[in-house]
Amino acid sequence: MQRRDLVQLGIGGGLFAIASGTAAPAVAGSPELAEASVAQLQGAMARATLTSAQLVAAYLARIRAIDRAGPKINALIELNPDARSIAAELDRERKASGSRGPLHGIPVLLKDNIATADRMQTSAGSLALTGQPASRDAFIVQKLRAAGAVILGKTNLSEWANIRSTRSTSGWSARGGLTRSPYALDRNTSGSSSGSASGIAAGLAAIGVGTETDGSITSPASLASLVGIKPTVGLVSRAGIIPISHSQDTAGPMTRTVADGAALLTVLAGPDAQDPATRDAGKYQQDYSGFLDSGGLRGKRLGVVRSQFAGQSDLVAGLVTAELKVLEAQGAVLVEVAEIPNTARYADSELTVLLYELKANLALYLAAYAPSSAIRSLADVIAFNEKNSARELRHFGQELFVSAQAKGDLDSQEYKDALANNLRFARDEGIDKVMAENRLDALVAPTGELAWLTDFIHGDASGNSFTTPAAVAGYPHITVPAGFVRGLPCGMSFVGRAWSEPALIAMAYAYEQASRRRRPPGYARSVNPA
Repeated sequence: MQRRDLVQLGIGGGLFAIASGTAAPAVAGSPELAEASVAQLQGAMARATLTSAQLVAAYLARIRAIDRAGPKINALIELNPDARSIAAELDRERKASGSRGPLHGIPVLLKDNIATADRMQTSAGSLALTGQPASRDAFIVQKLRAAGAVILGKTNLSEWANIRSTRSTSGWSARGGLTRSPYALDRNTSGSSSGSASGIAAGLAAIGVGTETDGSITSPASLASLVGIKPTVGLVSRAGIIPISHSQDTAGPMTRTVADGAALLTVLAGPDAQDPATRDAGKYQQDYSGFLDSGGLRGKRLGVVRSQFAGQSDLVAGLVTAELKVLEAQGAVLVEVAEIPNTARYADSELTVLLYELKANLALYLAAYAPSSAIRSLADVIAFNEKNSARELRHFGQELFVSAQAKGDLDSQEYKDALANNLRFARDEGIDKVMAENRLDALVAPTGELAWLTDFIHGDASGNSFTTPAAVAGYPHITVPAGFVRGLPCGMSFVGRAWSEPALIAMAYAYEQASRRRRPPGYARSVNPA
């Protein structure tokens, strides 16, 4: 083994210490390991200067030092007890027959609403679903395992993906407690993919998977100086993911670079007979790494959505306005767009659809993936929470669950009208309309506000964000680190029409390579002046 290759990744001394059974503080604090890309790690393993088993051990050391001790960001809800043995087997396979592909031996973190048929729980952060692992893997977990990825653990989340209460505190679940931002420990992570964001930002694994219904990938990614990719709904299967809405739910990558996100999306994307929404995914799935083009902005017409700048603080609007010059310098043509039309037309009906679909979809998930559980329906979850209110309802209630339970079935006219309204005004008379009228390749805007102080009394103070139009339309949305305001990360969003992931990835990559705004966290207690 060539030690110099390990040292270049900042994990040499620590890995040798782990191998000999001694402590490895150097690994835990290594910024090189924390920021190592999939390509760097894969290259070292291809040269036989690093093994997956060593890499898993190194990340576990970081988890002990950063997540469980030290700043205690509490990103992980559970570790995979079989990760070491899985990695060792993948090392043996690589030696015997070669690599399966770019994710062979790469550790990945999964949000705790993605089913895994192993010794870990799948609970959405709720005590109601603990005690019995899922009966089978989610489809995307099957794909990750087939690609040779090592499922390192599950991440904490806003309980039930933040659909329980109107005044919830993002990043908190009864099972996992509160996840904290590694950039300022008193600040909120946003959600609901809170642990995936903090864990990947802190370098606790190479890559992470989050899920989004409206903002749950892109918002926490923007607050963690990460790339977050919310795909077109139907590109990635939802089978085996604890649901909210089949109209809006999707899984997607949360990574430190666009290249890592492209590699991960390549594995996640594809059709699945269990999820009818993916029937066209085979036409559109790609090797997204082929679109990493540093010239990807040249000649592209980008609609600058001014209403989103006006809705942000002056600090965020000013930072992203300055970043528009980077886009122009890379050859983009900026087109002023006052607003995306008709967003107010689905401001209320979005929630109507989510509540109807939550009630119907949760029962289907429980029957398929938790068949032996005593929890069979949303009504059972509500009753469990009431019975266990001291633990489950200690910070906020479940009024959205109660509202969802009061809804009828998916044949209800209220539901049908709300869904038709959403699709009309978010798609044809929303994103599609403004892009066609202005001949745009993408829409750009600040992803959202800066991280707010966590407050269990008043709940979230998240402010304005750019997540809803793409979420309701089911269209792709990528956020890329755009810089920092007083130590807090801020993201820039690229939104496009359905199935435009290749073009968005090219544009996001070109911006990322020209700007290089990501910085690793410093674990400050606060960014407020003393």
